[in-house]
Amino acid sequence: MSVEELKQMTIAVLLGGTSAEREVSLQSGRTVSDALQARGYKVREVDPADPDWMAQLDGIGFVFNALHGPGGEDGTMQGALEALGIAYTGSGVLGSALAMDKRRSKQLWQGVGIATGGFAMLSEDTDWQGVIDSLGKVFVKPACEGSSLGMTPAADAGELRDAYQRAAGYSGGVLAEKFIDGPEYTVGILGDEALPSIRMETDNEFYDYEAKYLSDDTRYHCPSGLNEAEERQVGELALAAFRSLGCEGWGRVDTMRDQDGRFYVLEVNTIPGMTSHSLVPMAARQAGMDVPALVERILQLAWEAQG
Repeated sequence: MSVEELKQMTIAVLLGGTSAEREVSLQSGRTVSDALQARGYKVREVDPADPDWMAQLDGIGFVFNALHGPGGEDGTMQGALEALGIAYTGSGVLGSALAMDKRRSKQLWQGVGIATGGFAMLSEDTDWQGVIDSLGKVFVKPACEGSSLGMTPAADAGELRDAYQRAAGYSGGVLAEKFIDGPEYTVGILGDEALPSIRMETDNEFYDYEAKYLSDDTRYHCPSGLNEAEERQVGELALAAFRSLGCEGWGRVDTMRDQDGRFYVLEVNTIPGMTSHSLVPMAARQAGMDVPALVERILQLAWEAQG
């Protein structure tokens, strides 16, 4: 189907939802909606927090999914849309579910030889000192949330226990991931292409929710300062991690680089933010695409994947 034929359809933009990332999703969805309308598409915004959201999908030919977090990014919405026979952007049920689950993502990467940091799952009866003895300083995070929600560093047994308590309020279990001392790089994925990497700097202890969405002091470097070989290396790692989970269409892969120059995958985001602070639009601009062109390309990739 051509672009002009797509423009004869009504595209539903899913935004908001009921996860802890609702506010970010509302911003992302409005960015997507504005971009599609700027390109001449007919758009209907649909918020799954509304009781009649499924009725609002009547007559919809295609969905641009801008939901973040559980319920929208974890395979649940993807399964619902498939049951309704409505095509949608981004990864399918399996890729979405695996990418949202940090524990199973890391287990899979370890199994296929993709570099990722050591980790341990935490519970009320965890040997806190044993985890610190094994991993050293860690970052504690909910295993099935995004946007650095509930994430806290811990360098000793007491801090680890306290960090667990803070993260335990989220669903999906709690993971402690080995601290990697070095800069963080993120790589946007668009189809079979790795977009230019971005290096993040923040005055906070780590790149947390505030640094991502609220602070105007976070520094983003794109180009990231890597040489051509290093850029290729992190791009290939990001694509390998993305594909290994069965992800499709578009996304973002977060990595850390240690003091020896080795890159490690942290996680894959199958529906990255599209806010004013978001990283995939920033990388796309470096590659020569503005936000409307990026959003249209994501839509086209999804449509082409329908065969």
